[in-house]
Amino acid sequence: MFWVNVKRVWRAGLINFWRNGFVSVASILVMSITLFVVGSLVFNNALLQSSLDDLKNKVDINVYFITTASEEDILTFKKTIESFPEVALVGYVSRDEALVQFKARHEDDQLILQALDEVGENPLNASLNIKAKDPSQYGSVADFLKQNPLMSQEGTPLIDKVNYSQNKAAIDRLNDIISSSRKSNLARTLVLILASLAVAFNTIRLAIYVTREEISVMRLVGASKTYIRGPFIVVGLIYGLVSALLAIIAFYPITYWFGPLFYPLPVFLTKDVVSELHLFQYYISNFVQIALIIVGCGLALGATSSFLAVRRYLKV
Repeated sequence: MFWVNVKRVWRAGLINFWRNGFVSVASILVMSITLFVVGSLVFNNALLQSSLDDLKNKVDINVYFITTASEEDILTFKKTIESFPEVALVGYVSRDEALVQFKARHEDDQLILQALDEVGENPLNASLNIKAKDPSQYGSVADFLKQNPLMSQEGTPLIDKVNYSQNKAAIDRLNDIISSSRKSNLARTLVLILASLAVAFNTIRLAIYVTREEISVMRLVGASKTYIRGPFIVVGLIYGLVSALLAIIAFYPITYWFGPLFYPLPVFLTKDVVSELHLFQYYISNFVQIALIIVGCGLALGATSSFLAVRRYLKV
């Protein structure tokens, strides 16, 4: 008996869906737009994360030591920095390595190479390249370097300079991008979800009004509350499912044709920062996860709006 009632409820829901075809199409279009934006936020977050990862790799703190600093003291200091929970990686560049890198960068500039030869000895400093796990943690690392300078046995400072102040603007900008992007994505999603809920809510309310006489007859013959309310919940689920399928299908040609236009991501800290993420490849490789997110959101929107409308306007 239970499964018979379930089949009847679903059949009645399908009939209501087709009967109010124009209203159903309008609801599906609005909900499809919402789900398309929800899916777009997934791609936007992927692009943003890819670009932010590039930026994080470019942002760091460099500690330069005086030329007389011993390698043993520097490596000991390196181990101290590596022990910090905020630090992800510490790279060491010796004076000899710095000289090789400098010559490689200026191999086409003979004037600089000649000036370097005239100096005679290596004028470059050894350095530590410090990368934090999160951009917001660079401040605490810089504070430690400022408050605990590396000293020689004679009491003279071995650190020549720390370039945190030069990179601070880029680090702060990166933190602002992360924070503002999360807030804007959340705000856009909430606005569209509320719009879709309102449209689907009014659609179900209209369907209740159109079938009010049938509902009265069902009440007279003793139909249960679940049996009367069920078809309207089914209609909402159909709205969500069809809208989700349309959004999923639309992403295939859009990411294939227009994906290359969306990388590099139009948010920059430096001129050379670009996202290497290709939207179409990301869509194909993460199709199951993206489809589940969109379908889940669609069913949740449809069911929630239907439930609210039925509870508000169907007094049984």
